[in-house]
Amino acid sequence: MLAYPDISPIAFHLGPLPVHWYGLMYLLGIGLGWVLLAWRAQQPTRGFARAEVGDIIFAVALGVILGGRLGYMFFYNFYTTVHAPWKIFYLWDGGMSFHGGLLGVIIAMYCYAKKHQHTFLTLTDFIAPVVPLGLGAGRIGNFINGELWGKITTVPWAMVFPTGGPWPRHPSQLYEFLLEGVLLFIILWGYSNKPRPLGAVSAMFLMFYGYFRFFVEFFRVPDAQIGYLAYGWLTEGQLLSLPMIMIGVGMLAWVYRRQ
Repeated sequence: MLAYPDISPIAFHLGPLPVHWYGLMYLLGIGLGWVLLAWRAQQPTRGFARAEVGDIIFAVALGVILGGRLGYMFFYNFYTTVHAPWKIFYLWDGGMSFHGGLLGVIIAMYCYAKKHQHTFLTLTDFIAPVVPLGLGAGRIGNFINGELWGKITTVPWAMVFPTGGPWPRHPSQLYEFLLEGVLLFIILWGYSNKPRPLGAVSAMFLMFYGYFRFFVEFFRVPDAQIGYLAYGWLTEGQLLSLPMIMIGVGMLAWVYRRQ
């Protein structure tokens, strides 16, 4: 069993204001994505000017925050949303959903593409390879916070989390960091380095993220307010990932057939 590194969720204080590691991880992911997109925008085949990368990143961040919060409240905390809708704005209470954030980013990218006369899939193919950087950084933030831990286990790398009782558990945040962050970045970055059919990179993102998230959910404890949905194993995260897998596979087949 490994010792959990009991790191304070607060990195430092700016006067009376605490700055949390979780927020810093989001900023790190956004910053890395900005740098890599600015580098890629210098390649004339990408179809984007380096000067507009900042606007794209801002739109992505807005979609993540708004979509992530609304997605969590509607997908994972619907009862509270219906009976106390003002709690949607209680950002300090935490609660963000990747799938909600994805929908928020899709809407933001559609609006940006329409306003700036870009093809929607050209834009999503451009940003998809760097999205895993933000996902991976966010999972490190979850790990530092000691949240979203996994099921009880006897594997040698199990950890006892401060909020998870006295039992050793799967460090499922690190599984997601490695799969949804590191491995997904390697796959998409390498795949997108060569010319691909329009929409293929976006389809790869949907398909592989869905696969990885569905797999990790077998080791992760579901949200207490929802639990398992069916047969003692299907979780909300798996239910929301299934459409991603199906759309990604179907979209990938479609774009190559069209080519």
